[in-house]
Amino acid sequence: MRRESLEKVARDLRGEVKWDEPMSLHCGLRVGGPADLFIEPADLADLRDAIAALEANHIHYLVVGGGYNLLIRDGGIRGCVISLRGLDTLKPLPGARMEVGAGVTNAMLCRVAAEDCLGGIEFLCGIPGTFGGAIAMNAGAHGSETLPHVEKLTTLRQGEVVTQMGPELEFGYRFLKLQPGEIVVSAILRLEPAERRVIEDRMAGYLALRGKSQRVGYPNAGSFFKNPPGEHAWKLIEAAGLRGVSVGGAQVSEVHTNFLVNKGGARATDFLALAALIKQRVEATSGVMLEEEVRIVGEG
Repeated sequence: MRRESLEKVARDLRGEVKWDEPMSLHCGLRVGGPADLFIEPADLADLRDAIAALEANHIHYLVVGGGYNLLIRDGGIRGCVISLRGLDTLKPLPGARMEVGAGVTNAMLCRVAAEDCLGGIEFLCGIPGTFGGAIAMNAGAHGSETLPHVEKLTTLRQGEVVTQMGPELEFGYRFLKLQPGEIVVSAILRLEPAERRVIEDRMAGYLALRGKSQRVGYPNAGSFFKNPPGEHAWKLIEAAGLRGVSVGGAQVSEVHTNFLVNKGGARATDFLALAALIKQRVEATSGVMLEEEVRIVGEG
């Protein structure tokens, strides 16, 4: 019955459809088993129809952006994975504003904003992944965060399109309050007029800094653990003597200790075991219990 229901969802979709898709192809860590069905809706209407069909048939689904900040277990995903890359609206608006779809990459957003002389969001230029992910986790760098720039947020909540103004949003460090199952669709950003040269110089500086400290050279999910209040996760991991420690193909990066990297042939179980070891050692040496910044999903 499940396969028949999935086939109906796939048949009615106008976007891209893949069966038994290896999620290692859609995850920054390059690990993870297959998804029964992987779809990329063509637009918001296509997304709404797909989710309505999935929910009507009680089929589990997972929404992904660029697949960064994500660890998918080796058993993969039963049901359906929905990619939002088709939601790629990127449109400057009057008043130094910009409408941005959830599927736009952070790099593309920063590049187009610079071309249109719109500043304030360039801190995202070195953060991999898509804008929807940046919104959902309130991505930040260099003392700036994403959500303070949001004028209006559009989401899909229980099949209905919902809009919220920036002051209505509840957010904090790497956090945005969303309802269970609520999906970020797009946002209008408030930016600031600036000379293109100034914006591009800032971006070059940010990328240079990131290159020195975070160019780890292997597949990764970015920062694996959240920074505890008043602390830096990488310093705690370093102090615990874990730089370069490996479990299978997963390793604590020798460049940045809050990056766990795939040295080749790693499995999700390697990363899970390495993360458990890090948490145990850091708690033993500092008394601090680290919390994963990556989202862990799928079946073992």
